[in-house]
Amino acid sequence: MTDRVSVFAPSPQLTVTVEDLDGNPDVHLHAGGQGFWQARMIVALGAPVTLCCALGGETGQVLRHLLAEHDIEVRARDVAARNGAYVHDRRDGDRDQVVEQLPDPLTRHELDDLYELAVIAGLTSGVAVLSGSVDESTEEVVPVSTYERLTADLVGNGCRVVVDLAGERLSAALAGVPTVVKVSHEELLDDGRADDDSVPALTKAARAIVGDGVDLVVVSRAADPTLAVRGDEALLVKGPSLAPVDTRGGGDSMTAGIAAAFAQGEDVEAALRLGAAAGALNITRHGLGSGSGDAVRALAERVEITRAG
Repeated sequence: MTDRVSVFAPSPQLTVTVEDLDGNPDVHLHAGGQGFWQARMIVALGAPVTLCCALGGETGQVLRHLLAEHDIEVRARDVAARNGAYVHDRRDGDRDQVVEQLPDPLTRHELDDLYELAVIAGLTSGVAVLSGSVDESTEEVVPVSTYERLTADLVGNGCRVVVDLAGERLSAALAGVPTVVKVSHEELLDDGRADDDSVPALTKAARAIVGDGVDLVVVSRAADPTLAVRGDEALLVKGPSLAPVDTRGGGDSMTAGIAAAFAQGEDVEAALRLGAAAGALNITRHGLGSGSGDAVRALAERVEITRAG
């Protein structure tokens, strides 16, 4: 039996990307943002998803229609706050940002209603993924303390919580003691949790997080094997080597693979294999959080897991 996965995505993003098609501009409109990309990959891997979000402004109106195109249950709070958006030009092969609109923060009443949606969705799911909004440096869409409250409330009521956060959001979520933490090595360095990017230093940082009660810490390391720490055990997870088209979103797909595997009753090593495969496949595609479940599972058979150190 597969559990439902709830994904907390405070403010999805409207994405506009201009590609080249035989010398002519080819414009693509999609829903985006970390939580949506994770939800899309989880669905591709065969687990049902409930996406909890806020939608507002003209960008929110467009997003409502775009989200409806996917096999995702959307529980949205209508708000006055605008969702963010960006326009990227990829006609020369690189991703050049033309403009970005950052999301507006939610009011107190909007936050209360969104929090209620997320708690109920999480309590009726076996696994919950907590994602952030667009940029760590912008004014928060929801207060950082929301992540501590939501983590603690869900874990305390039997839901396994996977967080893919950094900075103050990660610190807040850790105070609520999530089940799984996914973080990149750059984020550990930026947050001052690791002294350098060596495996020993990253292992020490991950063990400190495990020591606070987290079951599993997964540290993505760009092109290097992912580090996973649980208890006293440290593992290196090496996915298949594939030529990248767009390296953005690989970590989000890894998180999605781990969450989907847990929802399907898999053990930790199987979850790490599926996560590594999902991340590897994502970077070969233009669409973030995209790819077929069958392709991911085929790649998962090629993932190698060894002991670190």
